[in-house]
Amino acid sequence: MEINIGISEENRQKSAQGVRQLLANTYTLYLKTHGYHWNVEGPHFQQLHVQFMEQYTEMWTAVDELAERIRALGHFAPSSYAEMAELSDVAEESGKPDWKEMVQTLAKGHEQVAKTARDVLRIAEEVGDDATADIVAPRVTLHEKSAWMLRATAS
Repeated sequence: MEINIGISEENRQKSAQGVRQLLANTYTLYLKTHGYHWNVEGPHFQQLHVQFMEQYTEMWTAVDELAERIRALGHFAPSSYAEMAELSDVAEESGKPDWKEMVQTLAKGHEQVAKTARDVLRIAEEVGDDATADIVAPRVTLHEKSAWMLRATAS
């Protein structure tokens, strides 16, 4: 069926492409955070184990909302590790970082996701996609706050 939600196909494509990248960045950061939750060690184990769980749980919910927005715009959401990795600006993890490296890496990851969300917000505003803007604006705030909390932990 034809989609007629008051946004042209060209503009829905722009919005969906931005949300696809935000989804991929969020998903990659989710995977990294979950892995760190499992593997963190050291003097701040309990605090970080809980903090990482709170963060990955929130991102797990967010990826579903982002994917559903892409579908509502009439496009397909990335659904494989390969697609996510290709779209993502957040690097996959390798090696066995210590707790402080984990915190610093995640802070940088949240900063990247905040930047991506801000870019998508601008696109959504430009094309009149209020629903996408409503979903994405809180992502900026959340990822900036998460980055700040992680930076404070590593100080």
